[in-house]
Amino acid sequence: MTDVGPSRTELNPAQQEILDLLGAPIEARPTFDAGLRDELRAELESGVAHLAPDLDPDEAFFVSKHKLSSVHGCEVRMLADEAAGFEWSIPTARGTVAHKAVELSVHWKGEPTPSELVDESLGRLTNGGDGLAEFLQRCTEVDLVELRGEVLDRVTKFVESFPPLQARWRPVTESRARVELAGGRLVLSGKVDLSLGQARGTTAGKVLIDLKTGGFAPSHLDDLRFYALLETLRIGVPPRLVASYYLDAGVAHPEAITVPMLQSTVARIVDGIERLVGLAHGTVAPALRPGPSCRWCLLLADCEAGRQFTAEGGWD
Repeated sequence: MTDVGPSRTELNPAQQEILDLLGAPIEARPTFDAGLRDELRAELESGVAHLAPDLDPDEAFFVSKHKLSSVHGCEVRMLADEAAGFEWSIPTARGTVAHKAVELSVHWKGEPTPSELVDESLGRLTNGGDGLAEFLQRCTEVDLVELRGEVLDRVTKFVESFPPLQARWRPVTESRARVELAGGRLVLSGKVDLSLGQARGTTAGKVLIDLKTGGFAPSHLDDLRFYALLETLRIGVPPRLVASYYLDAGVAHPEAITVPMLQSTVARIVDGIERLVGLAHGTVAPALRPGPSCRWCLLLADCEAGRQFTAEGGWD
């Protein structure tokens, strides 16, 4: 991304910081070996080969950033959440609605207001045919007002914080990636919030961004490294940069992508898959690991380790 849109005088300081972060001349961008993709895939395949007999040949075992983050956290909590199942609610719906509004903002001609983006997003998702549509259709007027207000806050912060995204930057929202391993029995899948730029030959140029509310968590770095690996396996060239952007604070946490980082991500994924498969088959006992997420755990009332962690303020 060397081209810029508005002049510097038209951007507020937060927008200018993002523009400075994303822009880089060609000579400052890293170049990677053309064989990197094959090397990383070989490491992954070798690491999971011994699990093939435990995998269903007719139904792929899906591994996402959320599953990896969960299994590397408290496995007891992960299994409890899986047993409880997923239900749409105002907190779970607001992220999806906000991301849809951001997607519309990228491709909308003209300069829509955040309110227009949120209303259009809600309208489209309500008229869909999935579980979220059913939830939105059942919501009371008060629930919808609450949801709209929370989404409007997020979308307004995005519009205020990001410079207008130019078409020549190749912006893509909700960009999906999929990697099949073990003859299709294992599938790594991910969906990054915002992708900008492109690789040129073996020179990195793409930037992957995850939009966050709240504060920084170490798992956010792991999520983005997972996305970076999927991107590398997909096209053979890593992204130049990954970043979590914290809307509430108006700051980005960027990280440049390196080969050692991708190799460590492969090791993390292999370890995570081994635990996930073992837990799914009941061949390993779930590990109890108290952490910041204890505050939201379904089992907190009966978990002595979790209660002690939260009582000691372990999340600070």
